[in-house]
Amino acid sequence: MRDLLAITKALADENRIRAVALLEGHELCLCQIVEVLGLASSTVSRHMSILHQARLVETRKQGRWAYFRLADEDAPDTVRDAIVWVLAALARDKQGKLDRKELKAVLKMEPEELCRRQGECKC
Repeated sequence: MRDLLAITKALADENRIRAVALLEGHELCLCQIVEVLGLASSTVSRHMSILHQARLVETRKQGRWAYFRLADEDAPDTVRDAIVWVLAALARDKQGKLDRKELKAVLKMEPEELCRRQGECKC
């Protein structure tokens, strides 16, 4: 029950759902997620922390960079089911389509360039 509550609370925010969808098939730096969502890096960092606590995303640090990816096949069934559900729902969603288009442009930029542009990035 605790896992289910953590997952539903984590997915109770539009920007966290959008972040989950961005990670489909990608490991992204915090700066890349910030760029697509258009939020402050501290806000996105907090959102990613909540998703990590719910085990929906995994994180790794490499130097000053924080990278995020969706939970893998070792995650509990409830986590994997929630990810599949979110991805399926956003595949048809207008905002999901806009985010995927924006992500394509962001992936063409170097993360260092994004950090310089954002000025406050902590990755």
